[in-house]
Amino acid sequence: MTFDPRHKSRVLLDGTDRAAARSYFRAVGFTDDDLRKPLVGVAHCWIELTPCNSNHRKLAEKVKEGIRAAGGTPIEFNTISVTDGIAMGTEGMKASLISRDWIADSVELVVRGHLFDAFVGISGCDKTIPGMVMAMARLNLPSVMLYSGSILYGEYKGRRLTVQDIFEAIGARNAGKIDDRELHAIECSACPGDGACGGQFTANTMSTAFEMLGVSPMGFNDVPAPDVHKEEVAVQTGRMVMDLLGKGLLPRQIITKKSLQNAIAGVMATGGSTNAVLHLLAVAKEAGVQLDIEEFDRISRRTPLLADMKPWGSYTAPEMHEAGGMAVVAKRLLQAGLLNEKEMTVSGKTIGEAARAAREAPGQKVIRQLSNPLAGHGGLAILKGNLAPDGCVAKLAGHSDEVFRGRARVFNREEDAFVAVKTGKIKAGDFIVIRYEGPKGGPGMREMLHVTGALQGAGLGPTVALMTDGRFSGASHGFMVGHVAPEAAVGGPIAALRDGDSIVLDVKKRHLDVEVSAAELKKRLKAVKPPKARYTWGAMAKYARLVSSASDGAVTG
Repeated sequence: MTFDPRHKSRVLLDGTDRAAARSYFRAVGFTDDDLRKPLVGVAHCWIELTPCNSNHRKLAEKVKEGIRAAGGTPIEFNTISVTDGIAMGTEGMKASLISRDWIADSVELVVRGHLFDAFVGISGCDKTIPGMVMAMARLNLPSVMLYSGSILYGEYKGRRLTVQDIFEAIGARNAGKIDDRELHAIECSACPGDGACGGQFTANTMSTAFEMLGVSPMGFNDVPAPDVHKEEVAVQTGRMVMDLLGKGLLPRQIITKKSLQNAIAGVMATGGSTNAVLHLLAVAKEAGVQLDIEEFDRISRRTPLLADMKPWGSYTAPEMHEAGGMAVVAKRLLQAGLLNEKEMTVSGKTIGEAARAAREAPGQKVIRQLSNPLAGHGGLAILKGNLAPDGCVAKLAGHSDEVFRGRARVFNREEDAFVAVKTGKIKAGDFIVIRYEGPKGGPGMREMLHVTGALQGAGLGPTVALMTDGRFSGASHGFMVGHVAPEAAVGGPIAALRDGDSIVLDVKKRHLDVEVSAAELKKRLKAVKPPKARYTWGAMAKYARLVSSASDGAVTG
């Protein structure tokens, strides 16, 4: 049975009754020949604000070139973006996670509204990546996601830098360890041009996870933004979406339980961001695939940590690309029997074929051999306990201690916690609690890099822990527990914590507990008076009404 490449656009454009619609296309330069070909959307997230997405229009032109060469009519459009590195530590950061679902919504509406036959989603900054893939899963049209690429590392005094180093330098400056001059020098050196944050932070975590999922071609996302080959892969992406359209290969044939397991394994093997849990749960939901939060822990327990990547390791995303990229990680997982190798990808090849084709740079040190992993388990763990009955996410990569017991220091806003760190009021042995920052309570589940970076810069990283119903940046490292569910705003146990409580984080047992009785916890929860909602109208308030728990992906549909 053949697939009609104009399966949607025929209804929009063909026949006498559609003359008015065609007249609008003519007004902006489309010809009769253009309107006889499949309509292919080219969605991107360009915004004159951030290096993460600054090359999107340029890449879109190349994608369109590939579509035209393969017999399609490309139609470019853009959507929103909120830049975490800019908004971090402010009220603006609440818009970040919210933007993920709004990106998916807006792409879905443009594609459905104009009956496109296929589309390419170009992504860059953190939430744009899952947002584009969520739209792919919803629409279930032939489509490809292309990540616009990582920024190159900066350099200062012979040290290779990422934006992580700026956040930690802020902490060092506030602690008196460096002066304003050195902070300014690091600020001016860390981000040298186009591209998203350069470590295995959330952007690169999701870009590599989606290569493993199969919705991006293996190796395409790995190419850094400034690399001359990025435009070549953009052209190839345009040709590829036309090939998918000809075959009728759809996202829901690619996004399966087994391919999601491959994506999770990729995250665990590279020590990726805790945000991958939220985003992969959300993609699974949009694709109609049953995926629970415990799956992440099951896969982490059996997956070795192989990539020595920042924020906790030594190397950046461009260096991983030079080493051979995510294909090498996939090959290691295949060799270990940890890859569902028969899962299809947008390239038309299986993930196993892509893994076997990996080209590893001789002598590379970024991706370890199976015989010499950085750890025998993956980079994340799912914990439960009396503080997180529905689960929470802990980052394991970068430290070997399995138990932390500390005294609670409780804050109802991220800003208050940051001030406490900045003014030296946080001490070794403290267990920082930041609550009412969850999906509903924030709203928007802010990341806490401003706080975690300050802790590292002040030298407190190894001696304190932090838990929150909010999120962490992929650049965070140390004893960090996020996505605590249920969140404080809906009566989760985190709302009952008080200064001085003894909190135990036990990675081996996968537990997060406060050492008080069940009866005392219940009594405290009955007495809790949550803060008033900060937003009662607009997008923030709408999101708070609609959003689900972090343990379900914090989705709005």
